Amino acid sequence: MLKFLQYISITILVSLYYFPIGLSFLPASLNTKNVLALAGMFFLLYDCIRASRVTIPLNLLGSIGLAVLFSLICLYSTDYNHTTDYAYANYYISFAVWIFGAYSVCTAIRFLHGAANFKRITLYLTAVCFAQCVAAMLIDRIPSIQMLVDSYVNQGQEFFEEVDRLYGIGAALDTAGVRFSLVLVMIAALLVNDAKIRSNAWHVALLLLSFFTITLIGNMMARTTILGFGMALAYLAIATDAWKLVIRERFFKFFLVFLLILAFGISISVYLYQTDESFYHNMRFAFEGFFNWVEKGEWRTDSTDKLNREMWIWPQDTKTWIIGSGLFDNFLYSTDIGYCRFILYCGLTGFSVFALFFIYNAYIFAQQDKRYALMFFFFVVITFVIWLKVATDIFVIYALFFCLDGLGQKTFVRKQPMRQPLATAV
Repeated sequence: MLKFLQYISITILVSLYYFPIGLSFLPASLNTKNVLALAGMFFLLYDCIRASRVTIPLNLLGSIGLAVLFSLICLYSTDYNHTTDYAYANYYISFAVWIFGAYSVCTAIRFLHGAANFKRITLYLTAVCFAQCVAAMLIDRIPSIQMLVDSYVNQGQEFFEEVDRLYGIGAALDTAGVRFSLVLVMIAALLVNDAKIRSNAWHVALLLLSFFTITLIGNMMARTTILGFGMALAYLAIATDAWKLVIRERFFKFFLVFLLILAFGISISVYLYQTDESFYHNMRFAFEGFFNWVEKGEWRTDSTDKLNREMWIWPQDTKTWIIGSGLFDNFLYSTDIGYCRFILYCGLTGFSVFALFFIYNAYIFAQQDKRYALMFFFFVVITFVIWLKVATDIFVIYALFFCLDGLGQKTFVRKQPMRQPLATAV
């Protein structure tokens, strides 16, 4: 029971990092990500004192340099254009908050398990995303739970209700969809590369059950989740050679469980689609493109139509193309599209550095452990595809990798081995 409570505590901590929220009893400007970052600074200071020295990986210095350079370009754009819109001019602060928050999370995992590696962070993130999907359904269907959550959590839920969208506890709209997508790809990478997990049918079943639940309910929350599902399937097909229509012996048990869970999931979904009105409408939203293709012969969605019809807005002069207009906030240009918003804000100069920042992060981790190179390639693909729809980024996941013990990555501080972990089950 004590171990279970410990696991739950770490899962909540990871959720507060990955899906940060504001709490009604905290100042409006303070959210859980900031609190974890503050804690991470103290943990880092404590580790520095214990180790008597600090080791900052050169790869992290490169990432810091690109983040600072991007911030300086955005600052120059605001100054040159005489604006006070510092949305991304302060990106170096956001970078630091994510790093210190991730350090706090990984420190807690080390305290419980003795080490923070790719396997453990993937399992915790899977549990978090699965719990967010369950929470979204409970909030949608049980008014008392919705009232409880809304009483203590500040996450702009008034807007979610206005546009009639499912939301969890800090998880909503395309931001949630992108983070669900990353975890779906990570699940696929773990199943392919961890033979110990793959050899246990029970572990595989739990991971695949979570995988399909996140895909289904996550898509009801944000259709962006389908991107991660597609990338994860592509990863599985390439990494296992299934695209050659060949099933290797070491993957036979995995694919058998995969097909059984898939058949079970489809059966339950079809049944609920026919018998539950709420599930029916959520499914129609989640897979609008599919239903339009089957019923009308064309693959389209209302949101995609709106993007193509109204939101491709580009600079009107050479100066804005080069250095931007220094304007990003307040939906000034009436576009959500990431490419448009970034270029309008800091021009091709700033956007090029920002794009290079994510390519660099993916490259350094892909080089450190070639087993996961394909996963990081798909992270880059997700980055550039998501900018077709919304202006957001995925550094939240890279910050965790910088603080992990695995993937060949050295943490900030090299210190004596920790005492025996509190738990060793995971």
